[in-house]
Amino acid sequence: MKPILIYTEEEARRNRFVADKIIKELGAELKTPDYDGEAEYVINRTNASEVAKRFENRGIRVFNSAQFTALANDKQACYDFMEQNGIEIMPTRYGTPPFVKKPKNGHGGQGVVMCDSAEEYDENMVCQKSASDLGKDLRVYVLNGKIITSILRKSSTDFRSNFCLGGEAIPYEMSEEETALVKKIISLLDGGFYYGIDFVFDGGKIVFNEIEDTVGARMVYEKTDTDIIKLFCDEIKKYIN
Repeated sequence: MKPILIYTEEEARRNRFVADKIIKELGAELKTPDYDGEAEYVINRTNASEVAKRFENRGIRVFNSAQFTALANDKQACYDFMEQNGIEIMPTRYGTPPFVKKPKNGHGGQGVVMCDSAEEYDENMVCQKSASDLGKDLRVYVLNGKIITSILRKSSTDFRSNFCLGGEAIPYEMSEEETALVKKIISLLDGGFYYGIDFVFDGGKIVFNEIEDTVGARMVYEKTDTDIIKLFCDEIKKYIN
């Protein structure tokens, strides 16, 4: 049996570099989300917890786990989880303008809007108080429970700072206090192997924003010397063996 790497066809094309590197390093086979065959283990890059669950029900190890993927891809559930565990968030279910409105399962800044009217409040979406420092956030890359690198994202033209939307990316050295916060969040997250944790800046300090389950690698390769997908593959080899 071989390891199985699962992408949608569109995401496999968009992330060809990562897919090819995983296939080369691990000898994995690329499959679409409807694959239900044999697997030594599965790397699920679909953001779909049901894909992971299907293999876990057969006793096959999945990176990341179904439980982790379900939490990471439901923003409101994730905010509630963090708040219940003592992690500061920007208040949600918040309808005093201006506030940010975003899909519960969105990615890459898609569908995120700034609302200037209370009439725009939608209980079916995440409605959240905006952070004070707009157009600026921090992504921390986590691999097997360890912090690998952190990158500051900034935009002077959009309140969203996503790199894929044209934001600027700069390597960032976290303070001891920031590092301690990240480690506390990591300790709460079972089943995550390779993922990102995003923070907004409010009043000059970082505040939890979201978990990126199928975190990309473009910023890491463009802005650092870290071969993060090679590290990911090496960690999987150690974990499996």
